[in-house]
Amino acid sequence: MIDDVIGPSLDVLFCGINPGLMSEATGHHFARPGNRFWPALHLSGFTPRLLSPAEQHLLPSYGLGITNIVPRASAKASELTREELVAGGQALAAKVASLGPKVLAVLGISAYRTAFARPKAVIGPQPERVGGVRVWVLPNPSGLNAHWTVATIAEEMGRLRSSL
Repeated sequence: MIDDVIGPSLDVLFCGINPGLMSEATGHHFARPGNRFWPALHLSGFTPRLLSPAEQHLLPSYGLGITNIVPRASAKASELTREELVAGGQALAAKVASLGPKVLAVLGISAYRTAFARPKAVIGPQPERVGGVRVWVLPNPSGLNAHWTVATIAEEMGRLRSSL
């Protein structure tokens, strides 16, 4: 389990599926070198420069935060059970209701579909809210998600940014 990166008045709370083993070892979100979160975040215009995972503490100064659906670390998100994802979704809804970001951005369509019982959800803005907050589903930035590139993930993040 790693700590959330949060602050007051967040524009976007990014939500990963669960920490990877390197993230758990370092205490930094999206810590594996092949992960595309940090490069895509910068390319989308959310940050003025490329941040390293060790600089995650700077995110709240940009109105950004990070949490996870499931706190348990694993090598692959596919190791999580449906029950863990559903329980994590319930806990996330309560967290979001408490924090009140403008948007919850979930990084992973399959995990979102399971955690929130939305089997037909697609990448992009969602019609429903979680914890009273708008939801935008983004591609999972893991290097294991080969269907998406840094550029295409950044493009989706840019669509989210333009909607704020």
